[in-house]
Amino acid sequence: MHFSTFFFDLDETLYPASSGLWEAIRGRINLYLRERMGFTPEEIDARRESYFRKYGTTLRGLQANYQVDMEDYLAFVHAIPLKEYIHPDPALRTMLERLPGRKFIFTNADRSHATRVMNVLGVADLFESILDVHVIAPYCKPEPGAFELALKAAGGPDPHQCVLIDDQARITRAARQLGFYAVLMGKDSVSPDADAVIASLKDLPLALEHS
Repeated sequence: MHFSTFFFDLDETLYPASSGLWEAIRGRINLYLRERMGFTPEEIDARRESYFRKYGTTLRGLQANYQVDMEDYLAFVHAIPLKEYIHPDPALRTMLERLPGRKFIFTNADRSHATRVMNVLGVADLFESILDVHVIAPYCKPEPGAFELALKAAGGPDPHQCVLIDDQARITRAARQLGFYAVLMGKDSVSPDADAVIASLKDLPLALEHS
């Protein structure tokens, strides 16, 4: 099957979960909830999990229930020394260079964080654009509205000619329901929530051969 457009998630998709970067970001989210929002340590995990499930991200949950400065939140939680966790990835770059079609980053994070990550990995020039939290506002993945706005920002490609690669099953499930070819990243067994499952992003070309 020929695909024209690829939408890549960022965190724990463009780089492996084993890097520890997302754990560091989660720690910063917890710190924000404690220092900026005044939640007790006992409240934080439950509050974050509740917002994640109901609203898609902690940020959207905070925005729905409190007066939160989005830019302050994003700058705070992404204030991470990236090079302590991720490094240039020549194999990733080679795979992306050989992958025919337009490529976008599609993330619930912001452009600044995405750009920093892509620059460290050495692949920033291989993506046409970053479809971030601002582009898809007021939605976030896995809401259908987020996908609709991402498709519009990408010039309106047919979802049936698009591939979505993400590490969260709820997001690949939503993409699949909208007609995308959904690839679940970081798993090693078949999932009903995706068309294909890959343990590493380097396995993507092989997964597409069997689409």
